[in-house]
Amino acid sequence: MRIRDWDKSLKARLIGEAFMNITFWMFFPFLAIYFAEEFGKTTAGLLLIVSQVFSVAANLVGGYCADQYGRRTMMVLSSFGQGGAFFIFALANSSILDSPSLGFIAFSIASVFGSLYWPASQAMVADVVPEEQRSEVYAVFYTSMNIAVVIGPILGGIFFFSYRFGLMITAGLVCILLAWILIKFTKESNPANSDSSETNTSNGFMFAIQSQVKDYGLILKDKLFLLFIIAGILGAQTFMQLDLLLPIYVKEVIGNQSLGSWFGTDIKLTGELAFSILISENGLLVALLTVAVTKFVVTFKEKNVFFVSSILYALAMVVFSLFDSFWIFILAMAIFTLGELMTVGIQQSFISKLAPEHMRGQYFAAASLRYTVGRMIAPISIPMTVWFGFFWTFTIIAILATMSAFVYYLMFYLFDQKKTASPRV
Repeated sequence: MRIRDWDKSLKARLIGEAFMNITFWMFFPFLAIYFAEEFGKTTAGLLLIVSQVFSVAANLVGGYCADQYGRRTMMVLSSFGQGGAFFIFALANSSILDSPSLGFIAFSIASVFGSLYWPASQAMVADVVPEEQRSEVYAVFYTSMNIAVVIGPILGGIFFFSYRFGLMITAGLVCILLAWILIKFTKESNPANSDSSETNTSNGFMFAIQSQVKDYGLILKDKLFLLFIIAGILGAQTFMQLDLLLPIYVKEVIGNQSLGSWFGTDIKLTGELAFSILISENGLLVALLTVAVTKFVVTFKEKNVFFVSSILYALAMVVFSLFDSFWIFILAMAIFTLGELMTVGIQQSFISKLAPEHMRGQYFAAASLRYTVGRMIAPISIPMTVWFGFFWTFTIIAILATMSAFVYYLMFYLFDQKKTASPRV
């Protein structure tokens, strides 16, 4: 499906989210370093875990609200909320008030609103794109995000540590711009009956919450979907180390590592710059290869794709732990990125297969628990480096990624059995 054939709202979102993602990636990769330096590794890790507890709750509420109140409404409110949080973060890094604690609170608020945004965003794509074309559309959005991952960290390496106030003001303004684009160029896509929505909300908020809990209870009784979430959480905690463990590890290990002598000049590489290059490498490979890899992997059985993806995550963690050379880190990041690319398009398509149309938002929200819960537990890796050292921390993470591979294999084994027993599935 060519971009020019897309629904107008999808085109508008692609542009608006591209600007937001570039700004976001100018500061997000460096937050682990910032909080670890301000609070210490142990405290920073525990605080990041606490912040993500709220994101998990918001993610569930976001999916429910996307189904009840509309995808567009939730996306607009979330954009305004994130913008406000970034303005507070800017204040916390201003000449008026230098407060890392307020900065952490602002980051937590922004994370909550981000968790409210993405279930609605993903559900809107499923609403307006035919099932057979969704993988390609998801892949394009993912490619756009990773172009931002190329550009953002390079700029962030310059601005985050020296011009943090201006950077966060810019992030807030970009979120407000996204909200305006959504209001101006998108329309509601929720296929749910409006009368049903009104009925649910007219009984009061508590009734809505009770209905939500009941609905999620039904989702979690879906054995296949539950295994999908468990495997995803185990894998996601590994993926999240890209923004948590790796920046701290690279900064400490690289130091001022020499890259060699060029034209008689010894080239030195700081840890911050090394990490900026690595995260940009990840984004560049994803931006260049997402669509091609997605088209390639759909020719294989899904269970094999998910299995190999998790194994590659584990392998990358092992390579990072065994070496301290920047060039080996480049190789490890390539392995890590290939694991990421293999499931970009097919995982969202798989969710849409499992989800009833009227509960699509909630299924996508529940599926997002892979990342919100994964991000909730992932920061424990930071204090683990104090307790066990970097080598054993990476080893434990690799073991969890391997466990993810086998849970995926079990899920697809049961899924294939179900399809054999009921051809309509």
